[in-house]
Amino acid sequence: MTGSQSLALKISALLWIIWGIVHVLGGIVTIGVDATTGFQGIAAAVNPDELAADYHPAVEAVLNQHGWNLLWVGAVTIIGAAFIWKQNTTAIWVTAMVGGLLDVGYFVFIDLGGYGTFFPGSSMTIVSGTAIVLSFWAWYASNKVDAGGSQNA
Repeated sequence: MTGSQSLALKISALLWIIWGIVHVLGGIVTIGVDATTGFQGIAAAVNPDELAADYHPAVEAVLNQHGWNLLWVGAVTIIGAAFIWKQNTTAIWVTAMVGGLLDVGYFVFIDLGGYGTFFPGSSMTIVSGTAIVLSFWAWYASNKVDAGGSQNA
């Protein structure tokens, strides 16, 4: 692996750590607040008064389950980042699938719906997308070198 490929993986790992911390904290906060506050935090582009309601406990349970998913996915990406830093190919793919697929759902349902704000929402999608592109480029370029015996990039 070349120096630029190794640097790309290190930057990717740092981006995943940032992304993971934001999602772990988001999960903890989502679980720790009432449903109204949770929805107001997630759908931050919506007037908070429009989300104020006396939600059924089942709705709060679903929101808490979402918070749990944010927490564990954030933790997995932080762990994956440690292995990406060490150039582990499996971690590149698993972290991209776990964090990337979570962000696809956010982008489709929150961003495209117009309910989210740039920070932390859309900005975290940019962070994860950048981490994926950098790590996939490093992986692909490294495999090109390994397969051909010389760098073709």
